[in-house]
Amino acid sequence: MNPSVEAHQTISELLDHVEHVVVGKRKVVKLITVALLAGGHVLIEDIPGVGKTIMVQTIAKLIGADFKRIQFTPDLLPSDITGLSIYNQKESRFEFRPGPIMGNIILADEINRTSPKTQSALLEGMAEGHVTVDGVTRTLPELFFVMATQNPIEYEGTYALPEAQLDRFLMKLSMGYPDRKHELSLLDRDPEQNPLSKLKPMLSIDHLLYLRHLSAAVFVSDAIKNYLMDLVEATRTHPSIALGISPRGTISLLRAVQAYAFVAERDYAIPDDVKAVAPYVLAHRLLLKPEAAYEQKDAYMLIQEILASIKIPVSLKEPLQ
Repeated sequence: MNPSVEAHQTISELLDHVEHVVVGKRKVVKLITVALLAGGHVLIEDIPGVGKTIMVQTIAKLIGADFKRIQFTPDLLPSDITGLSIYNQKESRFEFRPGPIMGNIILADEINRTSPKTQSALLEGMAEGHVTVDGVTRTLPELFFVMATQNPIEYEGTYALPEAQLDRFLMKLSMGYPDRKHELSLLDRDPEQNPLSKLKPMLSIDHLLYLRHLSAAVFVSDAIKNYLMDLVEATRTHPSIALGISPRGTISLLRAVQAYAFVAERDYAIPDDVKAVAPYVLAHRLLLKPEAAYEQKDAYMLIQEILASIKIPVSLKEPLQ
């Protein structure tokens, strides 16, 4: 079988398996898979009880990856995330006890409930792929994926994520309520049967890293790249935006476009790929002017307006020979 065909079949099966557990959320599952293939991280802002935790647990189990959950609280310390060195009296030396950040797939639950100092302990790992403990730099696993959550309806005792940390997330998503049909199907489930219990790994970490390699090889024509730049530059000159997209954001958008095209079973990107991922990759990176609030516009709406105003290019399906 053609490697690309087999890879696309694997991704399709992965989406089906996740949606079997987290019903009615195909779009969100697809976007999280895109972030995983692009090597980025995801921030989900949503109310409790909509399936955020079981979503990331399902993905981790299907990949056979080491899953770690960090429950962020006001008294959480940086060492609770990164680990610490403890003196072993028997051996007469310090031993490093790794923290949960050393896993493959990390659920950072209610990340805005802890102090900026503790949040920054996660930031280094997300940005650099390593953490520094007691002056020693320790490399994180090659597969390192963070899905953080925050509750949008509770603000007391919370610490807003700084712009620098928001920029480390490839995407910001919201799961929302399931529709009536899918919520009814949840009621028909056996309450004593955990849907995760029947899941078995369907691909290895090495296989996923190989899929990332294939995703990064998706062809993006000059026309699509210029389309990306038109979009990015428009955010920097828009009258309602105080701070537009940085070069890091531009690169993140390109990676997401390639991964989205790959999940859509193509080896080349088209304008629709840009339109599909841009609001989720770019909106949380914008800093809006007060005028935007007066006009009752948020960052997501502004990205949609900009997309509607930019001329759509005719993309090339393959490199010129």
